[in-house]
Amino acid sequence: MTNMNLDAYRFSISWSRILPKGKLDGGINQEGIIYYNNLINELLANGLQPFVTLFHWDIPQALEDEYGGFLSPHIVNDFRDYAELCFKEFGDRVKHWITLNEPLTYSMGGYAVGLFAPGRCSKWLNSNCTGGDSGTEPYLVSHHQLLAHATAVEVYKKKYQVCYNPNKNSMHESQKGTIGITLVTSWFIPFSNSKLDQMAAERAIDFMFGCMHSLVGKRLPKFSKKQKRLLKGSFDFLGLNYYTSNYASNVPHLSNDNPSYTTDSHANLTSKHTFIY
Repeated sequence: MTNMNLDAYRFSISWSRILPKGKLDGGINQEGIIYYNNLINELLANGLQPFVTLFHWDIPQALEDEYGGFLSPHIVNDFRDYAELCFKEFGDRVKHWITLNEPLTYSMGGYAVGLFAPGRCSKWLNSNCTGGDSGTEPYLVSHHQLLAHATAVEVYKKKYQVCYNPNKNSMHESQKGTIGITLVTSWFIPFSNSKLDQMAAERAIDFMFGCMHSLVGKRLPKFSKKQKRLLKGSFDFLGLNYYTSNYASNVPHLSNDNPSYTTDSHANLTSKHTFIY
């Protein structure tokens, strides 16, 4: 990386490598701490700033077995504890923290279509899925991911980014880092000039990067007033992963007997377009 004239390296810490049982009371793996300390130190020694992601879709199996991982609100406090351990161990040198990588991809891949761990989706969509509901679980998992993110950010900002100095009766900078979240989106172009396809493109961007309450309705979890305050402004920066654009065409509203995140936007997405001259 140094020979390529890079000045930063973004990598992900494995939750399981630090806390094999997922929780502090399950024991800290000191070999994991040493591994990441060595990596961070070597990066800095070569003029590379570490950009650290705390969750890149590899939840400890113990938490999946105990309460279903991100399907449960219990994940919020366990993620907070894991994040704080990382702040304590590495925050003196890591100045750029990313709580979650692409929460949308994790929710959709793991709980709407069953292609990523833990492989959940509605049986009508894929008989190989390990159980699940593609119409509710992706939204519930996203709900808990956002709360886990915001809770970790709150801990960092209150205890590590800026700390209270009782001796001087004032606030003083401590680790002096920044913290944010990395999102993902595509761009969507109407498949045709029709008004319906234009509206489909707008819905598609909302389902990746905006609000979908009007179509999802009661299946979309609600945040309490306290949770809303926690979430509001819970970042110093926003990362954005972008890979491609798609054409979007309208799909008529049909029966809602088999709801799924993949169809809730009523938009058909494709990367190919056949032009007729």
